[in-house]
Amino acid sequence: MPYISTKTNITVSKEQEIALKTAFGKAIELVPGKSERWLMLDFSDNRRLWFVGDDAPAAMLEVEIFGAASASAYDALTAELTDKVSETLGIPASRIYVKYEEIGNWGWNGSNF
Repeated sequence: MPYISTKTNITVSKEQEIALKTAFGKAIELVPGKSERWLMLDFSDNRRLWFVGDDAPAAMLEVEIFGAASASAYDALTAELTDKVSETLGIPASRIYVKYEEIGNWGWNGSNF
């Protein structure tokens, strides 16, 4: 049950969104037990986002995972997500943050896992 929210201060075209959706679907498999089958994505563009004092292109990715993962899995996922956002949207890796949150309780279909 992973969820990835991508916020950026640039415009994201439908084609770019689909490219990121595909890339994130593959990248989430770097976390053992996770797959695109349960992945939910949120893309929010044209945000009023400032980083290191200016509003040059930047992105904030928030990744929520049901359960936990190892530091090495998160390292690999951060590298892959950063690379794909940079490649697809042209945002320098140095202007992309990735935040993780491990969730102990997650509901779906009227009950909890």
